[in-house]
Amino acid sequence: MIIQEGFDDQTLSQSEFGEYIDQLTDPAPPEIEIDSVTDDFGELYRVWNGWQLLGTFYQNLEGKWIAQSCNTDDRPRCDTPLQAQLIIIAVNGLLVADAA
Repeated sequence: MIIQEGFDDQTLSQSEFGEYIDQLTDPAPPEIEIDSVTDDFGELYRVWNGWQLLGTFYQNLEGKWIAQSCNTDDRPRCDTPLQAQLIIIAVNGLLVADAA
């Protein structure tokens, strides 16, 4: 009976360890949030990952969306606000491909 209990504890420990390893190797998607502030030129949208500001984007007078990531001086022009958001997320290395 004692051997059986030891075996069960070992099996349980191995199972819990396996679940822990699966969690480490299965990256969770980043928690991206978008908010906005009004400035002198209109709405400035901010892209956040938790408390970290990833970048900003806005619509210029020509109707293009300008993406500005925090870690680059590049300012790509986009046709949609979603494209601007994706550029900021990708530049920060947080773009997670959907496995489905």
